[in-house]
Amino acid sequence: MKAFSMNAHQSLAIGQPVETPQAISPDAMVRFEGISKVYPAFRGKPGVHALQSIDFAIPRGSITGVIGRSGAGKSSLVRLINGLEKPTTGRVVVDGRDISALAGHELRLAQRSIGMIFQHFNLLSSRTAADNIALPLEIAGWSKADIRARVNELLALVGIADKHDRYPSELSGGQKQRVGIARALATRPSVLLSDEATSALDPQTTRAILDLLANINRELGVTIVLITHEMSVVRQLAKEVVVLDGGHVVESGHVADIFTHPKHPITQSFLSEVIGDNLPVSLASRIVAEPVAGGQAVIRVQVRGAGAGDTVVARLARELSLDVSLLSARIDEIGGQHVGSLTLGIPLGTSIGSPGGEGATTRVLAWLSQYQFSAERLGYVA
Repeated sequence: MKAFSMNAHQSLAIGQPVETPQAISPDAMVRFEGISKVYPAFRGKPGVHALQSIDFAIPRGSITGVIGRSGAGKSSLVRLINGLEKPTTGRVVVDGRDISALAGHELRLAQRSIGMIFQHFNLLSSRTAADNIALPLEIAGWSKADIRARVNELLALVGIADKHDRYPSELSGGQKQRVGIARALATRPSVLLSDEATSALDPQTTRAILDLLANINRELGVTIVLITHEMSVVRQLAKEVVVLDGGHVVESGHVADIFTHPKHPITQSFLSEVIGDNLPVSLASRIVAEPVAGGQAVIRVQVRGAGAGDTVVARLARELSLDVSLLSARIDEIGGQHVGSLTLGIPLGTSIGSPGGEGATTRVLAWLSQYQFSAERLGYVA
């Protein structure tokens, strides 16, 4: 299967500029500068290089996804942000402060500006929803009146004002996570870390929680960092994405850029799990591996931007004088931009062994490569 990658600085829809990934800003909310993290050998087990040569920034007010398989370094990364771990080399700057250099009381004060949402909620079973949310405020020394007002405000914000006196055992998974989100927001943090926060939830509840986080980002302006192994979560919520593999950043940029032209194999594997073939069953069942005389080559093309799909098909037909068929199409909104997957049928010659048998397919792939579209040949149909 041959693929043509796309340059992020080129146009996807002909004549339509592409938004390039955001450069590292000096006003970034979180900056990783020359980070490595090595866990020393322990009880006969060798040391682990969890993170190596990490340099990237998370824009202030953004929603950034950090995605990787198990063991990629995600947990180490999040523990560096909230100061639970110190880097072996380099520094982590959060909201202008080198959190990796803080300790004791100064570190605890800094950690109040960094909220944390957990996969398994981490609620105290002996406390009601309201009391779980109140806990960080009690630790911070707030008055009872201020705590009561803040807790009521947060319960309303996350949509469970009626669950004030319910215990975790009386709440659904989604309701527990809403309590966890409210607790993470209690001390008005500037950064909210979501560590696999939807992994234990069903798809419908996951969508509701991600919608809630998007609303919190809009209303409060809090910077959200999504630690996840699910590209579907990144697609629904994030604007920027960082891909980790083996302790290295292997790819990063705007989510729409990554979805339309992934460069690294690990990113491509994540996307294949989310996008799949996206083909109607009636079409997928007809695709074969070998060309069929008089049939069609099936080409999938990734496009971006409103109307991009129409532009590609129309220009292909016009410039190459081909009867191009649109076999299927899917358009999603990813990172605030329209991203599409088109499946095209390209006519084959009546004699596959002749020079013109797959000539049209070759011309189409060359044309798509010239205009920097990502394309792959899926097979053939009669």
